Amino acid sequence: MRSLVNAYLRAGLVPMIVAALVIGTIIGVVAPNVGLGLGILGSIFVGALKAIAPVLVFFLVLAAVSGQKIDADVRVKPVLILYLVGTFTAALVAVGASFLFPTELVLTGLDAVEQSAPQSLKEVLTNLLMNLVANPVSSIANANYMGILTWSILLGLAIRSLSDTTRQVVADVGTAVTNVVKWVIHLAPFGILGLVANTVAETGIDALMGYGRLLGVLVGSMLFIALVVNPLLVAIVTRKNPYPLVLTCLRESGVTAFFTRSSAANIPVNMNLARKLGLNEDTYSVTIPLGATINMAGAAITINVLTLAAAHTMGIEIGFGSALLLAIVGSLSACGASGVAGGSLLLIPLACNLFNIPNDIAMQVVAIGFIIGVVQDSAETALNSSTDVLFTAAADPKFAYKG
Repeated sequence: MRSLVNAYLRAGLVPMIVAALVIGTIIGVVAPNVGLGLGILGSIFVGALKAIAPVLVFFLVLAAVSGQKIDADVRVKPVLILYLVGTFTAALVAVGASFLFPTELVLTGLDAVEQSAPQSLKEVLTNLLMNLVANPVSSIANANYMGILTWSILLGLAIRSLSDTTRQVVADVGTAVTNVVKWVIHLAPFGILGLVANTVAETGIDALMGYGRLLGVLVGSMLFIALVVNPLLVAIVTRKNPYPLVLTCLRESGVTAFFTRSSAANIPVNMNLARKLGLNEDTYSVTIPLGATINMAGAAITINVLTLAAAHTMGIEIGFGSALLLAIVGSLSACGASGVAGGSLLLIPLACNLFNIPNDIAMQVVAIGFIIGVVQDSAETALNSSTDVLFTAAADPKFAYKG
């Protein structure tokens, strides 16, 4: 048994995931009933990620803040600014791409997704403020990442004044949770096999191909951010060729995030990459977990593109002011999106409400998001997670930049 496990680990995560994608597609086409049955593997995998991710973020931020030296050279503010600028720019790019390549959806015949969503900007801001002071235990249980951040930072600041032993215990617990996440990620090929087989069995290849134009706008916008906008921002900050660093982050972080579909679950990968790059540990131990929560350029693109696709489908005329407001709302909403698979989709109805799109139509758009999520959510997460390391490195003055 041990030799079998060792052989599985030696095969490598990415090749195993690619094999799972191919096998899952074949099973979904050839044996749909089997594909539907294998869907339980995907549900278990995503459920495990959703269960462990809030705990991971809580203890990583808690350990980072409690173990931080008072006089440490920490550059969190520049990274935070890059996060916010990058997310808003991504929202603008998504709006522009949607106007250049208007997409219409097939909104009839889809089962509405029965989920609650915020209905106004005032409501989402109120919910945001209330989430900040929500019960810490319920925040972890309900994946309320804003509440998790609030209480982990406050508890971390309180623990800083305690003994070294206490701080070490907190750090050790954070390490233990990180190891658990790594174990879950090693099971990703089985989960992805189930997700793909189930999706193909339910929707068929033709149905997936029907959303090609929508996926093209989504993925094209994300590639533009990853390969044009982000390098431009890094070049402005570093005044050097950004592409060696950009490509390193995409290769080392983006690939694994693409397949795990969880920014929070990809935190250990980003931590290891930051360590390999020689970044300031006092900085990246804070900015990377923080980025998994608020650095959501991919989510901003998803929210804006799908909302405007619904508007185009219904023939709604959208002016410059409305488009700009959508970009702002999309950016704010994206910053509150969950760092796990599909975390941005339930924020789409909020943006749809700006154009008086009925909630039942908006939730059908969410359903389409879940259908194309195998590609959309993977590309979104790859952009979000790789950018966490990219911006942290760009703002680190001690980074041995080789651009």
